[in-house]
Amino acid sequence: MTSDAATVKEYIDSLPEDRKKALMKLRKEIRKNLPGGFKEEMSYGMIGYVVPHSIYPDGYHCNPKLPLPFLCLASQKNFIAVYHMGIYADKKLLDWFTDEYKKTVQSKPDMGKSCLRFKKTEDIPYELIGKLASKITPKKWISIYESNFKKK
Repeated sequence: MTSDAATVKEYIDSLPEDRKKALMKLRKEIRKNLPGGFKEEMSYGMIGYVVPHSIYPDGYHCNPKLPLPFLCLASQKNFIAVYHMGIYADKKLLDWFTDEYKKTVQSKPDMGKSCLRFKKTEDIPYELIGKLASKITPKKWISIYESNFKKK
């Protein structure tokens, strides 16, 4: 599910109260920990954190008019999702995250390639997501992105 919201505030305001609280708490944790240089904006109908064109003029290879995506938050039909491209592109980061997750949460992570799904808001490891957000700077993300995804 994507949203037609033009702003992050509009997106959050459109959510049911339980989802709104969880997304606001996630957003606060991410913004507190995310290295400088990333920009928060609506991206693909979700709350996105991107490397802006002012830092990376090439933009996203799938659509260079868009800034380079890094992390997104979304309220989907049956879960809250955190999309973190770093855990998809960096095996060491994925391994770190899954090890830390086991120490923090009793259940196994519900994950896709870059997606973390949380069916119950009480199961979201907010501080761990914040630590995950802190692990990659825009400069490092550009380097990982170019070596993994960008055609040479």
